[in-house]
Amino acid sequence: MANTVLITGGAGFIGSCLVRQLLTEDRTTHVVNLDKLTYAGNLDSLESLVHHPRHQFVHGDIADCQLVADVLRTKRPTSIVHLAAESHVDRSIDGPAEFLHTNVVGTFTLLEAARHYCATLAPAEQRRFRFLHVSTDEVFGTLGPIGTFHEQSPYAPRSPYSATKAAADHLVRSYHATYGLPTLITNCSNNFGPYQFPEKLIPLMTLNALEGKPLPVYGDGLHVRDWLYVEDHCRALRIVLDRAVPGDTYNIGANCQLSNLEVVRRICQLVDVARPSKSARSSARLIRHVADRPGHDRRYGIDATKLQRELGWKPDFDFQTALAHTVHWYLENGEWVERVTTGKYQRERLGLQAA
Repeated sequence: MANTVLITGGAGFIGSCLVRQLLTEDRTTHVVNLDKLTYAGNLDSLESLVHHPRHQFVHGDIADCQLVADVLRTKRPTSIVHLAAESHVDRSIDGPAEFLHTNVVGTFTLLEAARHYCATLAPAEQRRFRFLHVSTDEVFGTLGPIGTFHEQSPYAPRSPYSATKAAADHLVRSYHATYGLPTLITNCSNNFGPYQFPEKLIPLMTLNALEGKPLPVYGDGLHVRDWLYVEDHCRALRIVLDRAVPGDTYNIGANCQLSNLEVVRRICQLVDVARPSKSARSSARLIRHVADRPGHDRRYGIDATKLQRELGWKPDFDFQTALAHTVHWYLENGEWVERVTTGKYQRERLGLQAA
């Protein structure tokens, strides 16, 4: 039986990867892609698949209740994967209102529409329907030198971004408990890979190193993140959508904790090999320690044991292999970078307002 998956934010970094996987690896799934096409959402990330016969694009805001209701009524999805979000911590420091609008009001609007839509489905269709909300490990706050986040970790968000994602998680849980909406939640670690907007660490450092520009590292650079290749993440989302029991929550991570400084140094090594400078000097000389981000969480670490044990997922890619592929993708796709950065963002430092 054919599936129709409504993906919100399907022109963004993770969303476009999921769309590409579903259209190229699954011959029966139809994708309805609802995206506002903000600065970080770009149909170029779907390449030629924009016009794929099983892909329908809808340009709109998830906080537009009439639009969302119309999409559900006319497209009749069998599931929703909710990825649309404002997702950059530094931007949330400069402008938290936009994060509240999209991440909280938008999620509420989508939940309300899904609740009313689900009530119109036949019993068999209701049992099949799923609402998968994709969240972040940042809702759990910061870790000390030991330990990892698990599914029962208490919420302790420390930025406007993580606070709005935490609020959205709680709304999703409440709609399952109160209305019986068959929801699922995933909390993932830091994603990376091709097509990521260049405000994020790995593409920003790759492009700056390539151009001989400074590589700004916050504080001492020893803040630790748990890195997850986007292709692995999207395969995990598909498994959760297919196999998980409504109301459940899963952490998604690849058990790859590295400091920001270590990641930047590895990027420099890869760039130096791929594009050696005439002076034979390492790109690492461009590293500059800059004032730390306000409220900068010290360490994240994800325990994905539950997902591995119950649903059989594990990452296919080790970090170094995936990082090398990512760096080379950016080196070879300058036209894509140019197109997506012709707007307001020009790789300047964000998140300074509260500093």
